[in-house]
Amino acid sequence: MTVPVIPDYDTTLRELPTDKGVLRYHEYGDGPPLVMLHGSGPGVSGWRNFRGNLSFFGQHFRCLVLEFPGFGVSDDWGGHPMTTALGGMEAFVDALGLDEFDVIGNSMGGGVGVNYDLAHPGRIRRLVTIGGVGRNIFSPAPGEGIKLLQDFTENPTREGLIQWLHSMVYDPAVVTDELIEERWQLATDPVALESARRMYGRVAFAAMMKAMHASDAPPQWAMFHKVTAKTLITWGRDDRVSPLDMALIPMRLIPQVELHVFPNCG
Repeated sequence: MTVPVIPDYDTTLRELPTDKGVLRYHEYGDGPPLVMLHGSGPGVSGWRNFRGNLSFFGQHFRCLVLEFPGFGVSDDWGGHPMTTALGGMEAFVDALGLDEFDVIGNSMGGGVGVNYDLAHPGRIRRLVTIGGVGRNIFSPAPGEGIKLLQDFTENPTREGLIQWLHSMVYDPAVVTDELIEERWQLATDPVALESARRMYGRVAFAAMMKAMHASDAPPQWAMFHKVTAKTLITWGRDDRVSPLDMALIPMRLIPQVELHVFPNCG
């Protein structure tokens, strides 16, 4: 058995110029294209979300880890980073000439994958989402983890970051000093912090919720029946950011879907 080479940040990093700014991404492995989409939150990036899995997936796929605009790695496109993410993905896959591809999306990245499928049916072959997709049914919204994220965004302290990281995981041992320091460095970068406040500052978050409720456009969950990709929804049973009951609507409405729930997992 060949031991996989551990992916290196610098050798896998690529840059893709667009008319709105430079998109950065990591490329590793060989095979059918697999687009990997990160989530949101302080200090997040595609590399941090997926680097631990690239050695495995790179044996089977051409892994393309996109850094969304407005999260401190790719150029900021302005506006709300959750809104510009879809446009970033569209520009990315078109520039790389990907006519058909698979997607793994973590939290917000899963939502972007669903939105892409709705806008471009048939291009995503298989879609894997990691939490975050759906709608609260029994649990309060926003959840505990989102409120802690808002606290940190309003007042970025190291203790606040640690509290938020602990809300993300089931096993507190996962929150190491190394992880805290790494997240702290990117989360307090002035550009990344300003971007986070456009998403999770209390005023901005309330405005986003108000706009969603006032809009005549159907919410994403009401369009799940139009998803064409073969979909696997994965969730942590003990998720305190996006509670498990959120998975019920997409599990029922997406035509070709399976749900896998992991125990002892945030």
